[in-house]
Amino acid sequence: MKIRPLTIEGAWEVTPVQHGDDRGTFLEWYRFDHLAAAIGHPLNLAQANLSTSTRGVVRGVHFADVPPGQAKYVTCVAGAVLDVVVDIRVGSPTFGQWEAVPLDDRERRAVYLAEGLGHAFCALTQGATVAYLCSSTYRPGHEHGVHPLDPALAITWPVEAPSLSAKDAAAPSLAEALEAGLLPRYETCRDYVETMRHFDDSQ
Repeated sequence: MKIRPLTIEGAWEVTPVQHGDDRGTFLEWYRFDHLAAAIGHPLNLAQANLSTSTRGVVRGVHFADVPPGQAKYVTCVAGAVLDVVVDIRVGSPTFGQWEAVPLDDRERRAVYLAEGLGHAFCALTQGATVAYLCSSTYRPGHEHGVHPLDPALAITWPVEAPSLSAKDAAAPSLAEALEAGLLPRYETCRDYVETMRHFDDSQ
């Protein structure tokens, strides 16, 4: 598989090698060793999520308190989505910036995003099915969101009228989340990742 860093530190695009014949297709959509070599430490798996969405649904921008945060490894197993990584880490050189990667059931790409980054996606097809591996379990009260239609983020969603959940529609803007102290700090996130690297080296 090919793993390339995105422009936002802590995010990578993963493109697997597909092997096909008249029976169908086989691929390795996740390899812990290849990913660990790229990001500098293993992805500790604690939870696996799966969602289905109708076309035009936007989910996110979601993030978790750091530590421990929640790193994610995301792929689209049916249909297509536009996956978006948002840098919400206060003090980051790319704070407030975002990058999008198309995920679908043809190229079978995946996106890895480290703890402290915001995540969102838009369903481009009916019944788009997204699977993601998470480094920590869901913790009520420690999960937050930023409004995906915040003009300050200016995310280019590829649908005319994005459909949001009530929770996402009520999420604060980036400026409001910053003022409320909800956003993770860049240095805290980097220190946490370094701790994981050192822990792995000691094993």
